[in-house]
Amino acid sequence: MSDLHKSGEDYLEAVLFIEEQKGRVKSVDIAKYLGVSKPSVNKALTILQEMGYVSKPNYGEVTITEEGRSKAKAVAAKHVALTKLLIDVLGVSPETAERDACKIEHDISQETSEKLLAYVEKIK
Repeated sequence: MSDLHKSGEDYLEAVLFIEEQKGRVKSVDIAKYLGVSKPSVNKALTILQEMGYVSKPNYGEVTITEEGRSKAKAVAAKHVALTKLLIDVLGVSPETAERDACKIEHDISQETSEKLLAYVEKIK
């Protein structure tokens, strides 16, 4: 995910999650989900659109591209694996594990990510 910063990854992950939950994504839903302002969402979505990760008309629903979906799923997989590891292996409370996983998911290498996912799969 070297071409995306933490916030870009968070926005993509939010778009994917909202789409899975509601079937459609609006800027206001993203703002509410992330706890940010609508202008912040619009700025982020413009950048993500320029990168080819989402399609965002001036008004209407946001759609995620296949490339955006792939990146969002990779971030989400790291998040889930980290949360599971923190809770199940280290005994961290679910609330703390969720917060910490969100912080860690953006900073680990591809190698560590792959090893983590393999480990969590093995302990299931």
